[in-house]
Amino acid sequence: MHRLELKIPPVAVFVIAMVLINRFAHIFTFAHVPLPYVGLVWSVCFVLAGFIGIAGIYEFRKAKTTVNPTKPHEASTIVESGIFHYSRNPMYLGLLLLLIGFAYWQQNILSLLTCFAFVWYINRFQIQPEERTLTQIFGQPYIAYKARVRRWL
Repeated sequence: MHRLELKIPPVAVFVIAMVLINRFAHIFTFAHVPLPYVGLVWSVCFVLAGFIGIAGIYEFRKAKTTVNPTKPHEASTIVESGIFHYSRNPMYLGLLLLLIGFAYWQQNILSLLTCFAFVWYINRFQIQPEERTLTQIFGQPYIAYKARVRRWL
């Protein structure tokens, strides 16, 4: 186990990525590219992120299981209903959509690349450790769920 696994809450990683996206757009002006429909893309990402993220939290609350991403060992059930029928990680997907929308709005290639770094970090230090823990807790039913539903979308 790596020392960063499950240590930094995904919302904190998201905030760091947002700051980086903003700073890259202002510092590395050479990477600026004019993109079409900036307002539309930002708005669509914002609305989808809200819907997907809130739907995930709602399903966790409805199932009365933990929403705390740093404590997957406290999970009491596998949530497969609602948005979890399409994505195993809708809250992370919501955060990613916000990052994509904001990076697109900044119209900077380096800002957009920050989204890939976010996905890499969340996959490596959050999702993989969560999946190991949930496999230990729930065994075959969780393995079957992973086989049916994609990690992100």
